Amino acid sequence: MIRIMARITARSGCEDALEQVLRELALASRQESGCLGYELFRNVDDPHEFVTVERWIDQAAADAHMATPHVAAAIERAGELLADAPRIHRFRLVEG
Repeated sequence: MIRIMARITARSGCEDALEQVLRELALASRQESGCLGYELFRNVDDPHEFVTVERWIDQAAADAHMATPHVAAAIERAGELLADAPRIHRFRLVEG
C-alpha cells in the first residue's frame, strides 16, 4: 500500500471554490478500483490550507489515478484558485 499526502493552498478569496473542486475530486477518486481511502481536510487555523490523505493499493493504482479524467478536470478547475503548486508527498507505512 502507498499513502499520498498533498498540501494544497487556496488563494485568498478562493477557499470555498477550491474546497468544492477538492470535494468533487475526492468523491470521484473514492470510486476508483485501486483506492483504499481518500480523505480531504481543511485546516481549522488556516482556512486557505487543505490536505488530502490518500491510500492506494500500490504505485500503479496511484499512477492510474493521476491519469483519470476527473484528476485532469480538477487540475484545470483548481489552477486559478491556488496560491501555489500543491506539495505532494508519498509515504509507506513503517510500523503499525
